Amino acid sequence: MEIKNCKRCGKMYSYIAGIPICDQCKQKDEDDFQTVKKYIYEHKGVSLKEVSEACEVSVEKITRFLRDGRLEIKEGTNIILECESCGRPINSGRLCQECSKKLERDLSKASNTAANSNTLKEKNEEEGKAKGGGMRYLKS
Repeated sequence: MEIKNCKRCGKMYSYIAGIPICDQCKQKDEDDFQTVKKYIYEHKGVSLKEVSEACEVSVEKITRFLRDGRLEIKEGTNIILECESCGRPINSGRLCQECSKKLERDLSKASNTAANSNTLKEKNEEEGKAKGGGMRYLKS
C-alpha cells in the first residue's frame, strides 16, 4: 500500500490497486452511474446529451461507463461508440466481437509459445545435467 494523490481531486489517500482515485471520487462515480442508470431506465431511447444534461454528469463520464461495459447502447439511437481497434460501431465496451476474438486468439498463441519455450528450456537443462552438464572449471 502506498500514499498517492487522487488524480481527480488531489487529496492524499492510501492507494491499493486499480484506478488511482480516492474513495470519495470512486463513490461519486458510483453515485453518478446509478443516477444515469435510473434515468435511462425511466426514459427509454434518450440521447447521450439529454442524459448528460438531465443527470448533470459529463458526456465523457457516461462514455466511460459505456467503455467499461456498465451501460449499453440500444439499436436505433443516435449514440455512436466505435471499436478502438477497427472503428466499427459497437454497443458497449472497447472492442467489437471480431477484434475481441482476434485479441483472444493472439493472446492464446503467445501463451502457448511461452509455455513451449519453457518446456524446451527445461528439457535442455535436464539433458545437460544427464550429460554431466552444469558448472566446471577449466584447466589452464
